[in-house]
Amino acid sequence: MKTTLFASAAALALSAGMAPAQDLIFAPGDGAFNWDSFNAYADAAPDLSGQTVTVSGPWLSPEADRFDNLLAYFEQATGANATYTGSDSFEQQIVIDAEAGSSPNIAVFPQPGLAAVMARGGLLTPLGDDMASWVEQNYAAGSSWVDLGTYANAEGQDEFYGFFFNVNLKSLVWYVPENFEDAGYEVPQTMEELIALSDQIVAEGEAPWCIGLGSGAATGWPATDWVEDILLRTQPPEVYDGWVTNEIPFNDPRIVGAIETFGQFARNEGYVMGGAGTVATTDFRDSPSGLFASPPGCYMHRQASFIPAFFPDGTVVGEDADFFYFPSYESEELGNPVLGGGTLMGVTDPSEATTAFMEFLQTPFAHEIMMAQGGFLTPHSGVNLDAYATATEAGQGEILLGATTFRFDGSDLMPGAIGAGSFWTGMVDYVGGADAQAVADRIQQSWDALN
Repeated sequence: MKTTLFASAAALALSAGMAPAQDLIFAPGDGAFNWDSFNAYADAAPDLSGQTVTVSGPWLSPEADRFDNLLAYFEQATGANATYTGSDSFEQQIVIDAEAGSSPNIAVFPQPGLAAVMARGGLLTPLGDDMASWVEQNYAAGSSWVDLGTYANAEGQDEFYGFFFNVNLKSLVWYVPENFEDAGYEVPQTMEELIALSDQIVAEGEAPWCIGLGSGAATGWPATDWVEDILLRTQPPEVYDGWVTNEIPFNDPRIVGAIETFGQFARNEGYVMGGAGTVATTDFRDSPSGLFASPPGCYMHRQASFIPAFFPDGTVVGEDADFFYFPSYESEELGNPVLGGGTLMGVTDPSEATTAFMEFLQTPFAHEIMMAQGGFLTPHSGVNLDAYATATEAGQGEILLGATTFRFDGSDLMPGAIGAGSFWTGMVDYVGGADAQAVADRIQQSWDALN
């Protein structure tokens, strides 16, 4: 690490009245960080003393505190004053502020839908072709991230507006390593191997899966993630994209096929702990409990990265429980798609300092500082995985870096009446025995009724 480079940058920063090094959460030269990328940025950055960058978003403590720690390094490098304001009503407030001409410089959007609406309304500033090219070249599955950040402007022309910063994973299968070891099972590397393992477990008189769709008024949503993941593994990503916008109808045979493949897991009596009839009524928060029963009630549970919050108290991820990538079909040759979500940065009030901050976010260092504080995953291919706060996050980061396609949770991108309505209820009907085609027809009818 070039501590002498940092020392020269720090000396210049302090002489310009920037934040002292002792205010930084990680001391210069410490940790598994790419300090070279910070040093290079600091050396090339303009002197922004007296200028301000304001950022607004949905993050509250502790996420807001971690982001404030990142802003301190930007201030150190440039002399700018950077502030973040979080709000639990951000999505309503940012529209009000933008229409009133009082936007922050940067808005942190929790999903692309609102950003696309604001871009179409002329309330976002394009990030430019250079930034889009940088993302394509430096993010794993880079073209996916460019697509997710590209929206129509007020004239209907596509431009790049959204820079993703912090993402999450849904394409995970959770298991108990000790149970696999005792039974002699290996972690499957392909969907064909996953199905073969499931069949083997059934043949040995056990249930391979724990599945629950219960979630109060939101019952059914876990099934939407299953269908989305399966669609990405059975069809090209363009089909997924067309389905999300309804350019490909919900009752298209390819979508029905994905629903039926989900049924091979959830409606297969021997596959599910308690039998297929329990899937719709088992609360998703309780559904992984079978992993930890003695003897095991199930061996696998497909769920997003948040599910350890509902594991038994004291469970140590990486020891008592672990995860693997929900694998793709070797026979389909569709690469390694990953389903997830994430937050993206959009410029709502451009300035020289705002441009400098967006450039700062391109450094591996900016991502690593967030990684080291926990609760942050990135597809930036230049980061050091050792900077992650936990081995669990490092493993999930590695899955992100291995992705050939990334797609945002489709139900979140659909109109609320579909993605948080008829899709949910339709999946409950389906696991209860309804025909997949009939369910898809009804969901499509509900979509048609919105037009």
